[in-house]
Amino acid sequence: MDRRTVLRSAVAGAAAFSGSLWAGAALAAPAQPGPGPYGDLLAADVNGIQLPAGFTSRVVARSGQRVPGTSYLWHWAPDGGACFPAGDGWIYVSNSEVPFVGGASAVRFAADGAVVSAYRILGGTNVNCAGGATPWGTWLSCEEVPLGRVFETWPDGSRSAEERTRMGRFTHEAAACDPDRGVVYLTEDEEDGCFYRFVPDTWGDLRTGRVQVLCAPADQVAGPVTWRDVPDRDGFPIPTRLQVGAAKHFDGGEGCWYDRGTCWFTTKGDNRVWAYDAVNQRLDLAYDDSLVPVGAAPLTGVDNITGTASGDLYVAEDGGNMEVNVITPAGVVAPIVRIIGQSSSEITGPAFSPDGSRLYFSSQRGTSGASTGANGITYEIHGPFRR
Repeated sequence: MDRRTVLRSAVAGAAAFSGSLWAGAALAAPAQPGPGPYGDLLAADVNGIQLPAGFTSRVVARSGQRVPGTSYLWHWAPDGGACFPAGDGWIYVSNSEVPFVGGASAVRFAADGAVVSAYRILGGTNVNCAGGATPWGTWLSCEEVPLGRVFETWPDGSRSAEERTRMGRFTHEAAACDPDRGVVYLTEDEEDGCFYRFVPDTWGDLRTGRVQVLCAPADQVAGPVTWRDVPDRDGFPIPTRLQVGAAKHFDGGEGCWYDRGTCWFTTKGDNRVWAYDAVNQRLDLAYDDSLVPVGAAPLTGVDNITGTASGDLYVAEDGGNMEVNVITPAGVVAPIVRIIGQSSSEITGPAFSPDGSRLYFSSQRGTSGASTGANGITYEIHGPFRR
């Protein structure tokens, strides 16, 4: 049997997602294409962005150029991002996926969305890809290199960034905090990467703790899982992903998002969105392009992920047709954003403003497809998002 047939058999009759984010949804299988909650995409606007009716776009920053209204030069290769409340406005933080320079920058917005300032919050690091926000208002910036590190940063620039190497040394991608269990979930961008969680000795203090890896049968796509301690979190000479024989391996871990009992994470090698039910310690598939009718998959190049209080997930594409797709609690997947003329780029860093009315993201390589130079573009979408 081909992979599509095998997967259909594996998930047939699977229970609906048990995490409370989608509790009560009559969802017995991974999401399928259908009419989105916002309607069809319209013709591209002046920024080359296709959006549904009622939504507008603006360019916030361009790599190598001053952020409008400031003297700060925006970084190259913008990647993972998040928003944080700041007074009566908010801050958008963005990583830089550049070797040996890396780091992260921030843009501060006023209550009306006007740019107030822009500045550096981390520098001198290596290929900072994604990361995650903490409940106490810091940004975890992750290095996507072998023996990569996690850095805790302060979006307002009030403190210098601090290294958090006790969270493991591996090819880090994204992080998502679970305050209910007091752990941080971590993805690994390797073809045989693992899904981890960091268990700090004290919640809110990431300086000490232990790293655990998710364990399950290699071919399992739905069912119970367990966690085991990683013996050597420093990953040398034996990489962390190879230290526990029962560890489940995932094909290119990418984005990670936690909300109300469920941690959603993506794998780019097989275009999947996974749902880890933290309450019942169970793994399920939320989306898999192999389970969509041939030629009908709206979401490919699965990458960064974020969500809203309404229960909608927003998944950005690395390649594909340069879209952000929404996956609804009803199990429908549909595009809400499409960038035209940038097929050699990827969409990175999707994050909502605190009030949920604005979505930020970047086209990492813009129209040129090159990760260095003035190519990256950071956008804002404003509109009637479901909240």
